[in-house]
Amino acid sequence: MSATEIDYYELLEVERTADDKTIKSSYRKLAMRFHPDRNPGDAEAEAKFKAISEAYDCLKDPQKRAAYDRFGHAAFQQGGGGPQASDFGDIGDIFETIFGNAFGGGGGRARPRRGADMRYDMEISLDDAFHGKDTQIEVEVSVSCHTCQGTGAQPGTSKRGCNLCHGHGKVRAQQGLFVIEKPCPNCHGRGEVIEKPCTDCRGEGRVDEVQVLDVNIPPGVDNGTRIRLSGKGEAGPMGSPPGDLYIFLHVRKHSVFEREGTVLFTRVPISFTTAALGGSVEIPGMDGEPNVIDIPAGIQSGKQLRKRGAGMPVLQGRGRGDMVVEIAVETPTRLSARQKELLREFKETETGEECPESRSFFDKIKSVWTDLTD
Repeated sequence: MSATEIDYYELLEVERTADDKTIKSSYRKLAMRFHPDRNPGDAEAEAKFKAISEAYDCLKDPQKRAAYDRFGHAAFQQGGGGPQASDFGDIGDIFETIFGNAFGGGGGRARPRRGADMRYDMEISLDDAFHGKDTQIEVEVSVSCHTCQGTGAQPGTSKRGCNLCHGHGKVRAQQGLFVIEKPCPNCHGRGEVIEKPCTDCRGEGRVDEVQVLDVNIPPGVDNGTRIRLSGKGEAGPMGSPPGDLYIFLHVRKHSVFEREGTVLFTRVPISFTTAALGGSVEIPGMDGEPNVIDIPAGIQSGKQLRKRGAGMPVLQGRGRGDMVVEIAVETPTRLSARQKELLREFKETETGEECPESRSFFDKIKSVWTDLTD
């Protein structure tokens, strides 16, 4: 879903005449419903969340809302009937062009750009996912230059105002009925020029550095769980705020258990005598505690038995899921002479009532055969 395809007011479920308080209230309700943390792995919910966030970002701002009411999505898209977004340094310039000083426009410096977000993929064991884990990771990331403190200028030197834009960070040009403002090509929208760039960062204000970061993995995480480390992404240019680091978890396969949400599945082979007479098996849980599973007499292969509360912890919640044990009756392949003798004796005493499903099947076969020969 793209917010550019749906009316912003429709996305936020409000009337076009709604006041700011109504718009904000509706946005908060929808954001809570579709937030990615509440809908892990749900791509549709994530797309909806981004769409309503985009809509609210526009309608909460008087200038943006006025431009949207006048031009619709064309106010923010190239090729529409309103101002072209590609003709401006950033979206804020559109409103300075449309409204001028009526909304305080007039060409300030370009706003600092926040650093880029980063992604880190981490593989963990099912045991780590069960108990949680405190660990450390090493990431190479751009950080604010220690030498110039992110200014980009050599220590002891300063920046000077740009001669081309006179410190505004923007230059203007007439285009049709509009006055177009673009980032200054000389200072790149900063309004200042570095005369003596820092030798360590070459005027960028940031350098690459390997950082060791502490990571807390809470109990109950699953494949695709995302952990956010705020402010641990790429440093912004010229001392701008850094982005965030997102850690995506991948849980390795376990030798005994398969997982589905908070439920742990395992397949347990039992002897045919245990299946016939009944008994019990003991399965250690992920917490190390034994789980005794009672086997009812006459159980068949494929039957599933459930142990409540022996599964995975609920992420950021209380309690645990269940353990589901699937029974597989194993036919013996290595028998002693005495065991074979006992089985022959058992076979001689069979009446057909011992295995009703087998008897029912062969009765049906006989019935079909009789119908074909008549």
